[in-house]
Parts: sequence; C-alpha cells; structure tokens
Amino acid sequence: MNKTQNTFTSRTATSIIIANMVGMGVFTSLGFQLVDISTAFPILMLWVIGGIAAFCGAVSYGELGAALPRSGGEYNFLGRIYHPAAGFVSGWVSATVGFAAPIAAVALAFAKYSGAVLPGEWSSTWEKAVAVGLVIALTLIHSLTRSVSAGIQNSFTFIKILLILVFCAAAFFITPQPQAVSFLPQAGDLTVILSAPFAVALIYVSYAYTGWNAATYISGELNNPQKSLPKILMSGTAIVMGLYVLLHMAFLYAAPMEAMKGEVEIGYIAAQSIFGENGARIAGGMLALLLISSVSAMTISGPRALQVLGEDIKAFGWFSKTNEAGLPYIAIIFQSLIASIFILTASFKQIIYFAGSMLALSSFMTVLGIFLLRYKFKEIERPYQAFAFPLTPLVYLAITGFTLVFVIRDEPKVGLVGLAVILIGILFYALTRNKKI
Repeated sequence: MNKTQNTFTSRTATSIIIANMVGMGVFTSLGFQLVDISTAFPILMLWVIGGIAAFCGAVSYGELGAALPRSGGEYNFLGRIYHPAAGFVSGWVSATVGFAAPIAAVALAFAKYSGAVLPGEWSSTWEKAVAVGLVIALTLIHSLTRSVSAGIQNSFTFIKILLILVFCAAAFFITPQPQAVSFLPQAGDLTVILSAPFAVALIYVSYAYTGWNAATYISGELNNPQKSLPKILMSGTAIVMGLYVLLHMAFLYAAPMEAMKGEVEIGYIAAQSIFGENGARIAGGMLALLLISSVSAMTISGPRALQVLGEDIKAFGWFSKTNEAGLPYIAIIFQSLIASIFILTASFKQIIYFAGSMLALSSFMTVLGIFLLRYKFKEIERPYQAFAFPLTPLVYLAITGFTLVFVIRDEPKVGLVGLAVILIGILFYALTRNKKI
C-alpha cells in the first residue's frame, strides 16, 4: 500500500486543530464576559491573551512532538518524560473524559441548534437521540479509510472557516443598525485588564482555546512529524486566534452589549441583529454545521491515545487493533460509546467544566515537562526547539496554572472528581503494569 495512504497530510492535521478549537466556547463566552466588562478593547484583549497562551503551548508541544515523534499526545509525552504511570493516567483520562466528554457536549449543542432550525419543538429525548446519531455517524465514517476520514474532516473544517468569514462580513457590511463601538483602547481599559473580573473571564477564553494540541495525537501518522508538527501546531493555533478576534469584533459591532450580557446564545443574538427575525434559524443552521467538524476532529484524535496505550500494555491490547486502512477502529468505537453514555446521563455544563479542567491539567504537566526533557534527555535529537525559551512555556504555565487554581477554589467538587479519576487510573496501572508486551 502507498505510504501516503497510511498518513495524514499537514492540511488534514491543521484542520483537526482548527476544528477541535472552534466549537461552542467562542459562541457562548462573550455573554459571561460582558457581565463585568463593558468596553470592547478589554474583550478583544481577552482573546488575544488566550491566543498567546495557546500559541506558547503549541510552541512547547512542537519541541516535544519533534523530539518524541509518536501518536498519543500527552500519553506519549508524559510516559516518556516523567514515568509510564503518568502516561497511562493521561491516556486513561483521555479515554474516560478528555475527548469523550467534549464530544458529548458538542453533539448535544449540535442537536439543540438543529432543533432551532427545524419547525416544531424538540423534546430532550429527541435531542439526545440526534446527538447520539451524530456520534454514531462520524464513528462509522472515521472507521472506514484514512482518505474518507481526512476528506470529511477537511470539508467540514473548510465549511466552518467559510461560514465564520461570511458571518463576520455580514456583520460588518449589512447590519442595519451597527453599534457605536470603538475597538481602540479607552480611558480606564488598563484598569479593567488588571482587574479580577478580567482574570476570571480569561478562564472561559482558555476553555475556548482547548484543542490546540490535537495534532500531537496523530503525529505518528504524519509525514516527517519532526519537521511538520511544529508548523502545524503553530499555524493552526494562529489561524484560530485570528478567527476568534474577528468573530468578537463582529459580535460587538452587530449586537448591543446589553442584549448579550449574561446570555449563552451569542451567535443567535448577533444573527438577529444582522439578519432580522430569521436570524435565529440562520444562526442555528450555521452553528450546527460548525459543530459537526468539532465532533469529527475529536473522533479522529482521541482514540490515538487509546491505540498507543494498547500497543504498550497487553491488558489493553485490543485498543491497538486496526483495520486494513490502519485505523484504530476499536478505540474509535469505544470512545464513541463513552461519549454516548455522557450524552444520555449528564448535562452540558457538567460535561464542559469537568472535561476542560482535566485537559488543562494534562497540558499543564506536559508543557512543564519540556524543562525536564532538556535536563533528562540532553542527548536526544531536537529537530525543533521552542523559540524564546523559557519564556514561551512559562507564559502558558502561568495562565493555565491560574485557571486550574481558580477552578479548584470555585468548584472543589470538580477537583475531587478529577482526583478520583486520576486515582482510579493509577490503580488500573498498578494492576496491569506486569502485563506489558
């Protein structure tokens, strides 16, 4: 079989990053931010700072991925840098929470926005059925061949970017009554940026940027990952940062701040201001299409952590089984099964808050590992080194560390449940460590 049939292109890997990142967060966070922040420049700075943090994380992962080129993301990095137990726990978290839970949340959001487009009112049961149906459909697609999987992902990501650009263009050029908003710094903006509400609002932004590391989960399926992965990570993150800032300029230009304050359906409100009464259905249809690519991207990337875990530990060997196209179909099906359970048993808010915290902890420990990598593996080949080291990883650690501290302080139950998941993972590792291949 041709080697290219067994690899993903850089374009597909970049589209996976974009699709993982651009989901519900960017269309829901602004309402919470406007409760305490009432001028445009600090709002835009939230998304710039969040983008800088994500970009610094991508720079750090670029060095790690080039030095340790294997699929699996944090499972590969943490297991090699710290200890196999750390890698196992990361893979365990990815399997039980890290990807399955966000898939469930975004699939539920897809069902809700689809219901807004179609006539009649959907029941909660029907929404859950539609969400599970989306998960099943994408599971089948991404278990066929790599060319089909990549083609679907690239197509939906292209549609996502195109719709966002069309939405922004409509906001700036056809809004009947645009807002008198200035995106330049105003008197008092620096005080707002240095305030506690600004720091709290940054938490929501950090969640919206989650997914910038998605390409590391398929790095073993890339051509020359030592060279291509850093470029993929940084370019994907930079594109999303630009889209996020542009979208929020469009939201603030099209819709009154008071109308969006404290609201979740920001896209719906902005679309009403742009398109009139039909805006609700237009926004619902656009968001539904956008969300398909997010579920699709996570269906691709998440199972790779399970796959490499199965390659390393005999007790989980069935996760490593692949079909003729080299796709880990059992791992894909297992992750989708967990996601379907989340859809049927948990709420949107519970899923997002818990999953976001666990993913942030995993990426925090991974970026911290770049310092240990340089100390512990001095002789290892480094085709790419993080620029502006150690500033870039330190910026990411500072912002993400603040987020985690706030979550534990504000929602201690989330911290306790997360600790329970980690402890269960350690227990499973202890029971299976003597069964390695």
